[in-house]
Amino acid sequence: MLGLQYFRFEELWTPMFLFGMAAIVILYFYLIGPWREKHAPQAPAATAMQRTMFVSAAVMLYLVHGGPFNLLGHLMFTFHMINMSVSYLVVPPLVLLGIPSFLWVKMFSAPFWRKLSFMMHPIMCLVLFNVLFSVYHVPVVHDYVMTHFAVHRLYYLILLITSFMMWWQITVPVPEWARLTDLKRMAYVFANGMLLTPACALIIFAKTSMYAIYSDPNVWVTAMGYCVSGDPTRLLDSFSGPQFFNLMDVVEDQQLGGIVMKFVQEIMYGVILVYIFKQWFKREHTEDDMPNTNTGTA
Repeated sequence: MLGLQYFRFEELWTPMFLFGMAAIVILYFYLIGPWREKHAPQAPAATAMQRTMFVSAAVMLYLVHGGPFNLLGHLMFTFHMINMSVSYLVVPPLVLLGIPSFLWVKMFSAPFWRKLSFMMHPIMCLVLFNVLFSVYHVPVVHDYVMTHFAVHRLYYLILLITSFMMWWQITVPVPEWARLTDLKRMAYVFANGMLLTPACALIIFAKTSMYAIYSDPNVWVTAMGYCVSGDPTRLLDSFSGPQFFNLMDVVEDQQLGGIVMKFVQEIMYGVILVYIFKQWFKREHTEDDMPNTNTGTA
C-alpha cells in the first residue's frame, strides 16, 4: 500500500524510537501514580481524559516521526503536511492538557526558570512559532532542512519547543500562571490562524512544484537518507523518484498538502476556542451563582 511494501520493517517502524516513546509513557504513568502518592498525595489524580490525551499524543508523535507516516512524508507532500500538522498543532495541546498541573509546577518551580520567563511572553511565543513554521515552508529553506540531517533534527526540535510555548498561552495547564484573560486567549487563537494563512495560501495556490524533494529524484534520494539505512542512492536503481509512489500529480499533491494543513489548523483552533469559551462561561456562571453575603440590616 502506497509503496510501503518496498521498505524494511525497521525503516517503517523505527524500533528505537518506539521504545523511547514507550519509556516516556511508562514514566508518565509512574509520575501520576506511585510518584504522586509518595511526593504529592494532596494533588488531584490525573483524570481518565488526561491519561487518554497524553497516550494519544504519544502514539501520534511516534507515528509521524518514527512510524509509517514518517516514511510516507518523504514520498508525498500531503503526508508530510499531515505530519507537520499533527506534530505542532495537535500533539502539544494534548500533552499540555494531559499532564496534571502539579507536575508542571514541580518541573518549573525551580528559581532557574524565572531567568527565562521573558521567553514566555505571549507575543514572543506567538511570533516565534509562526515565523519558524512559515519560514520552514519557503522552498529553499524546506529543501535545505530536509536534506541536511543535523539541521533537520535541530529545526524540528526548536519548532516543537516553540509550539509548546505558543500552545501554553492558550491551554494554560497551570491556571495560576495565566498571562491572558479568556477573551485575550480567544483573540490569540485568531491571531495564530491569521499568521499561518499566508504559508497555507502560498502552497495551495502555487501553480508549479515548489519543493525539489518531491519532484527531483536526486534531491529526493538525499532526503530519503533520513528514513532508510545504507546508501539511499540505491533507491534510484529500483524507483524513478518520488513520483513512483505518488498517487497524484506533484502540484496536486502539493495543493492537497496545503489544504490539509489549513484544515487541521482550523479544526484544532475551533476546538480550542470552544474549550476556552466553555471555561469562561462556567467561571462566569459560577461567580453569578455564589450567594451574596452583603446582607446588611436596615
